[in-house]
Amino acid sequence: MNPMYFTEEHQLFRKSLQDFLQKEVVPHIDKWEKTGTVERFIWKKFGDMGYFGLNYPEQYGGLNLDLFYTVIFLEELQKVNSGGFAAAMWAHAYLAMTHLNKEGNHAIKQKYLAPSISGDMIGCLCITEPFGGSDVAGMRTTAEKKGDKYLLNGSKTFITNGVYSDYLVVAAKTNPDAGHKGMSIFVVDRDTPGIASTKLDKLGWRASDTAEIAFDNVEIPADQLMGEEGMGFSYIMQHFALERLVMGINAHARAEYALQYALQYMSERTAFGKTIDKFQALRHKFVDFYSDMEVCKWFNYSVAYRLNKGEYVVKEATISKLQSTKMADEVIYGCLQFLGGYGYMEDYPLARLLRDSRLGPIGGGTSEILREIISKMVIDKKDYKPAT
Repeated sequence: MNPMYFTEEHQLFRKSLQDFLQKEVVPHIDKWEKTGTVERFIWKKFGDMGYFGLNYPEQYGGLNLDLFYTVIFLEELQKVNSGGFAAAMWAHAYLAMTHLNKEGNHAIKQKYLAPSISGDMIGCLCITEPFGGSDVAGMRTTAEKKGDKYLLNGSKTFITNGVYSDYLVVAAKTNPDAGHKGMSIFVVDRDTPGIASTKLDKLGWRASDTAEIAFDNVEIPADQLMGEEGMGFSYIMQHFALERLVMGINAHARAEYALQYALQYMSERTAFGKTIDKFQALRHKFVDFYSDMEVCKWFNYSVAYRLNKGEYVVKEATISKLQSTKMADEVIYGCLQFLGGYGYMEDYPLARLLRDSRLGPIGGGTSEILREIISKMVIDKKDYKPAT
């Protein structure tokens, strides 16, 4: 691995994580894919190993490491071939926990962030709505101030960890007449009366619990507001850079895994008296896929490097997700074709990988929305700024 981004310590961490995943995770993946439930014990094991606290403050049990430990964490999660399991882990660590860390006060961090790092609590992030999709500003869920409480009403959908999480980070309109400037962020306990979750049946990501969640007059103590009232939209937009980069890294990693598997298969599969990795048509196609993956991977590393330095990389992270998820779908589709009929069989990894990968251009902002965001920045010269 090029030492430009990864030190010897990074490589030791990668090897340790690989060993952990092979021992503690891989033996359970097929069961979790069938049941749609990631068993609770594995969260605690991840917490005990420090994997949820890689880039979080030591004050709350984190390790305060650079972002390339997170890159390694994401890459290796993709190689257990369960997009749903990987999503359950990173949605907890880099969606819900990011808001706790950035907007939560000390009391909230002690109550929710510290046990999230240790693996004793699981979180989910609730933004997308049944009627809103990518239109975050068009959110309908409301949180009306009533004395020392807020009254939460509305619904969210496509929420990863939406059934089994212990707390929910929820975006809601505190001033519906103020448009996107009337949005705020709350942390809500799962057992609060008025919360109902319905598990969704998905094409892929079968191991993760994706839910539609309804809020019916849910009372939230005022001190569960995170950050400033009315700043929720800015917080969400600011953290989208990390979420999109996470999904870009996931994409190049699963494409790399698909290529590694396909190459091994091609080196063993014979046809017409020779292994199929010797046929020029297949060799050249493989190299095209490999080149596309490498370009995305190294672009993503460069974005991670800049984000690690504190730069506001919303444009670059949006490009990362747009191009990497498109690339991964094409590469995995092609790798399945390399396997011929076996690629279509559930006993081989490409069928699941293809299904799981298809969420890439949808979740966290569809490719169509990302193109419009990039258009505004590149063509219209719109200058997005971080939340202040």
